[in-house]
Amino acid sequence: MATEIDDPRLIEFDVRTDEMLVNMGPQHPSTHGVLRLVLRTDGEIVSETVPHIGYLHRCAEKIGENLTPRQWIPYTDRMDYLAGMNMNLGWSLCVEKLMNYQVPERGRHLRVIIAEMGRIASHLVGMGAYGLDLGTFSPFLYAFREREKILDLFEEACGARLTYSYLTPGGATADLPPGWLQRCEAFLDQFEPIIPEYHALLTENA
Repeated sequence: MATEIDDPRLIEFDVRTDEMLVNMGPQHPSTHGVLRLVLRTDGEIVSETVPHIGYLHRCAEKIGENLTPRQWIPYTDRMDYLAGMNMNLGWSLCVEKLMNYQVPERGRHLRVIIAEMGRIASHLVGMGAYGLDLGTFSPFLYAFREREKILDLFEEACGARLTYSYLTPGGATADLPPGWLQRCEAFLDQFEPIIPEYHALLTENA
């Protein structure tokens, strides 16, 4: 005769699990981070994690010992493929500080505009990729659509879309082409109104 159970949620199952050691990664360099995790699991519970980092080390520092500060600029492009302009700027600022050199005002303004555009482009990739992680595809496409417009502006300024070597110690490799600032402003004018759309898609899941 079956035993009557008042509340089926109170049933306790005798489930036994064994500990496992699981290697997660290393992740590919083009993903969100280069990382290997060694996980100790007990069923679905992760009881211990040992991270292993440094899979993308390229000995760039040693290479830099044999180059001039300007020759090392292309290596900074590759520190962060999504924000190469900003990596150029970081290195250039360090060199200028060591040399006690002041970039002319026009050069400083140019750098700020370029770096902020680079930051927007980089954040668009991150935002779009997070959308994929959340299971939504539209923000990814929208983000890359806008990023392409920024890359078009960068290509017009320096001839490259990914590894620029544009911002260098002392300023930039060349001045902006005629009409560039107006085209940049036109992009920002059409970009700002669609930010709430991204917010709705990712935050409110509209």
